[in-house]
Amino acid sequence: MTTALPFVHSYLFVPANRPERFSKAVASGANAVIIDLEDAVGAGDKTAGRNSLTNWLDSEEARANQVPILVKVNCVNSGCFGEDLRVCRRPDIAGIVLPKAERADDIASASAGAPVYPLVETALGFSRIAELAKAPRVQRLLFGAIDFKHDMGIDGDEDELLFFRSQVVLASRIAGLLSPVDGVTTEIDDLEKIARDAAYTKRLGFGGKLCIHPNQVPIINRTFVPSANELRWANRVLEAAESARGGAVALDGRLIDRPMVLTAQRIIEDARRRNAL
Repeated sequence: MTTALPFVHSYLFVPANRPERFSKAVASGANAVIIDLEDAVGAGDKTAGRNSLTNWLDSEEARANQVPILVKVNCVNSGCFGEDLRVCRRPDIAGIVLPKAERADDIASASAGAPVYPLVETALGFSRIAELAKAPRVQRLLFGAIDFKHDMGIDGDEDELLFFRSQVVLASRIAGLLSPVDGVTTEIDDLEKIARDAAYTKRLGFGGKLCIHPNQVPIINRTFVPSANELRWANRVLEAAESARGGAVALDGRLIDRPMVLTAQRIIEDARRRNAL
């Protein structure tokens, strides 16, 4: 599974040293699962985490799995980076999540033949975001808001990060990448907060969100997959444009232009790929 994953909206983290949770993560409805060798695994459990990852990938269950599996390795200067990459050099890993991405050279080192998902979570990484976005084999940018706020001394999640989130979206667009993925919401049981966070970043141009608990997955999926109202609007736009045969036409008092048609086409295609039609 090393092909592009354009319609992945929800990425669920699971600790690499908790193999009993792998099956639950795969069955959660998440569009992709990230097995985490970094933050979620203590220093003394790194080897056990790698072994659990390898053993599971070699299992019958994993071979039958259809959910893309990504691996979050330890950062380049951690002392664990090389060993992490060694266990990731296999075709059943859909991508490498690189934490604290700060240099294009680090991305090249991390590729291991798979797409790379740089996690932008430091001031230095953000300052080089255009360079990171254009590095070879980069599939998508991830914005690690929690660590980024800590590094910057920022207190707040929305207006305080608006500039930075918008720049991540802009860098992704200029580099021709898929829409970026926003970081986690730490609240597990506050479903309204999760929904608000997801809707907010979708409006900013993000295409998905990282999850830390299966409870968050259905909300993220609903937010980023076209709603029934969006589908109705998209179909009406395309029908009106087709009827006009290239001429000017208005819908609900608004002129239908090419960007509107392209937006409608994208909504329909997303829904079709998600079996939402």
